[in-house]
Parts: sequence; C-alpha cells; structure tokens
Amino acid sequence: MDYLRTPDDRFADLPDFDFPPHYLHVDDTQGGRLRLHYVDAGPAEAAPILALHGEPTWSFLYRHMIPVLARAGHRVIAPDLIGFGRSDKPRQRSDYTYGRHVDWIAEAVEQLDLDGITLVCQDWGGLIGLRLVAQMPQRFARIVVANTALPTGDQPMGEAFENWRSYSQTVPEFRAGRIVHGGTARGLGAQAIAAYDAPFPDPAYLAGARQFPMLVPTTPDDPASDANRAAWTVLQGLDLPVLTAFGADDRIMAGLDRVFQARMPGARGQPHVLLPQAGHFLQEDVGPELAERICDFIAATS
Repeated sequence: MDYLRTPDDRFADLPDFDFPPHYLHVDDTQGGRLRLHYVDAGPAEAAPILALHGEPTWSFLYRHMIPVLARAGHRVIAPDLIGFGRSDKPRQRSDYTYGRHVDWIAEAVEQLDLDGITLVCQDWGGLIGLRLVAQMPQRFARIVVANTALPTGDQPMGEAFENWRSYSQTVPEFRAGRIVHGGTARGLGAQAIAAYDAPFPDPAYLAGARQFPMLVPTTPDDPASDANRAAWTVLQGLDLPVLTAFGADDRIMAGLDRVFQARMPGARGQPHVLLPQAGHFLQEDVGPELAERICDFIAATS
C-alpha cells in the first residue's frame, strides 16, 4: 500500500503536547506494514484506558485529559488512527475502509496485549472502538461513550450529519483545524488550530480525512451495516459498565446517548451526563472535567 508519512518537524513544539511518540506496525492487508503512532502515558503496570479519536482529529485531542488520567494512576493509550496524526497515511481513498480501521486498531490492541481496558471513544473512535468490544469483549472492563454512534443505516443519521458529509466532500480546502474549531462550543486558539492541521502538509495527506464521512453506514445495505448489526447483538448481551458523556451543544450526535442508555445493559443506573458548554469535540471544551468523571466511573465500577 502506497502511503505518506508526515515529517516529524510538523509536530515540534505543539501546545500542551510533549508526550514522547511510540510506534508499532500493522498489516496493511496488501503485503506491507503501516506505522501507527500512539501516546503511552501513566504507570505501565496499570489497567489501560484506550482513548480513541475520530474525524479529523488525532491523539492531540486528548492532551488535556491524559495528564489528569495519568495522575490518577491510570495508563493511557491514545493511538492515531491510520491516516491521521503521526500515523502513516495511505494515498488512495479506496485504501480506507471501515473494516480495515477496525482491524488496524484491533492489531494494535493485540500487539500491546491490553487487558482490562476502559474504552473512551468519541466520533469515529466509537464506530471503531465499539466494534472492537464486540470482537474481543474479554479484553474490556468498561466503556465511556462520548458523542458517537454505532450506525447500521437502518435509521437516518439526521440533517446535521448529512450537511457535514456534503461539506466534507465539496469544500475546496479541507482545513482540519477550522473544522475542529467549528465543532467546539468554546472555540480554539490559533496554536491548537495549527496543531490539528499539522498532520496534513498538503492535500495529498488528506485521503483518510476526506474518505471517513463516506464510510459511515447510512443505508441498510451499506458494506458495514451487517457487521455493525452483529456488533450490536453482542453489545446488547454484555454487562460491561457503560457511561455516556455527551456534549449538550453537539448537533450531529444529539440524542444518541439515549440509544446507548436504552440498548446496553451495563448503562443502567450509571451517572450519565450531558455536559453543558460542550460541543462535538468535548475533549476540547471540557477535557479535564470529562477526565475526572472517567476516573470516578472507573473507581465506582472496579
């Protein structure tokens, strides 16, 4: 698989992000390997928190949460999905499929031999992470669902999502930093906006970011619909504790927290929260508060 690798100097001196890089290599499914970057912070012997980002962000999204979680004694693993951050970026949009993304992160979990995982998933982090839970439930201890979904195409995603998908395919200049800025309630400073643009030196690096919105199942016969239905069947039979923490100002995922609360047995009786002054990228708006709630959730369910 032909890929690009963002030069290291693009990631120099980013604000509040001085975590040393870690790398592993995953099967590209075409006879080669792709380098996948991840942050690894906190005590190495502690049970891991797997923090998965979405579109068009990278592990930088968790920079205000990782120190809080690590100080509380938790190990935090925050990968960059293939196509994002410091991970390799296949050149062709056709190289990006929903199934491959699941497989790439599953291989990372297996290589790192993570067990007792607390999954923290937002946006595409949920579409991928929840499939992982269904695929390898024995590795997971609990789930924090934040501004995400596991769509099957049997229900419409809503006007806000359709508008976003149309924008992502038609905007002449895809600016990740401005997109993240627009998905927050409080806005971003110039340095943070630049940090979200850093992985993409020119449009050739944006194949994954451009393709991701088109991979969301929006019709019942989507290539990923059956796999997501099968995942829901597993998830509805698990008793893993589930906490929903959504941003009150997120229009794209509004109301989907109630779907998880109704369908996942482990969500019953949990202190679910709708966080005020928090948009789609709630890690930016209320990251430290969200991290504290995750710590409390882990303590209460351990």
